[in-house]
Parts: sequence; C-alpha cells; structure tokens
Amino acid sequence: MIPEIIYEDETILVCRKKAGVAVQTKRCAEPDIESILKNYRAAKGEAPYIGVVHRLDQPVEGVMVFAKTKEAAADLCRQISEKQADKQYFVMVEGVPVHKKAVLEDYLLRDKKANISKVVSKGTPGAKYAELSYELLETNGRQSILRIKLKTGRHHQIRVQLSHAGMPVCGDRKYNFRENINPSVKTLALCSCKIAFRHPKTRKKAEFEIDKPFYLT
Repeated sequence: MIPEIIYEDETILVCRKKAGVAVQTKRCAEPDIESILKNYRAAKGEAPYIGVVHRLDQPVEGVMVFAKTKEAAADLCRQISEKQADKQYFVMVEGVPVHKKAVLEDYLLRDKKANISKVVSKGTPGAKYAELSYELLETNGRQSILRIKLKTGRHHQIRVQLSHAGMPVCGDRKYNFRENINPSVKTLALCSCKIAFRHPKTRKKAEFEIDKPFYLT
C-alpha cells in the first residue's frame, strides 16, 4: 500500500510512513517503504530509483524524505550528516517533566545482537555522544506530550534518553517494561513530525510538518 505522499517533484519525494512498516528490510515477504516507492515510480513509467537518506525505526510513524536521483541522495545525506537538516518529533511519555524545556546529553552504547542501546558513562569503549532537546506541549498529570529536536541521530536515541530521564515513551515495550504488563496505547507513541532541509536542486528551504500523529487520533 502506497504511503501518503505529502510532496513530490522530479528530485525528491516526501511521504508519511505508518507505524509498523520498515523503511528497508531483507525479509522477502515483508513490504518496506523503499520497495513500495520503487514500485510506485515504476508504475508511473519512471526510473524506479529511491534513495534512502535517513531512517525511522519500524514502530515509528512520521514524515520522511527520499531522493529520486543519486545526486539528490548525496546532497541530502550530506545535509543530514553535517546536521544541516532539522528533524523534530512528537512523543507521549509517562509522567510530567520537571522542566518545561531542557536538553538531555548522554553517552549511548549499542548492543547490535540484542538490538538495544543503553546509557553508559563517558569514556566507555564504543559509546557515542547523544543530545536532544525537548519542550513540554501538554500534560494531564499522568502523561505528557513533548516536542523533541534531535541534535544527534543515535540508535533508539529518543526512546533510550527519555527512559533514562524517567520519562519512558508510552507504548514502548523495549525500554518501558510497564507497557508489557499494562499497555497504555496500541502503538509506540513516537512520531517524526517535521523535517526541514535545503532542496537539493533549487537550494530553497523545504519544510514539511505533520500537525497530529496517528496515535492521538
């Protein structure tokens, strides 16, 4: 099923990924966004090239940009690696943060076999610096909606850092053990709500945003 196309021209394609769909997968029977968009282009008589320039974890929904040419892919990858692109997220967490706005800085160590990351001490071999900022948007006293801005892009970064800060993500069965006992929502309450970058061809600022995540509808 073709994802919602937010914007498309001859250079880029911006779509809204649903939670549960992988961006890329090696499983033959499991469709992913990359292969779906390749088939979408082929059905229109276009060259079926799709450049994956960033990723979202499979349980995460939200806005994504893909390149339709290799040149555009190289440019977008450069912008993202050099922190020139702006990526923001909506997330629903347990509890209420002490501060309405704050920056979280940690060192994360990834365990590829277990597919998890954890916060470790600075200087731990293999650990990588992780930084994000958050702003409290609303709360009912039990759960809160935050807007997250990523400074770095580490494995499971938002989920790990918020859990470590005492604000585990609702619906996160990997880093919020209570969700395995008494689920609060049906899916992981994390949404890529905004991406902004320089258009690889026109060089004008391109900005795409989602007003409301599916988990709140």
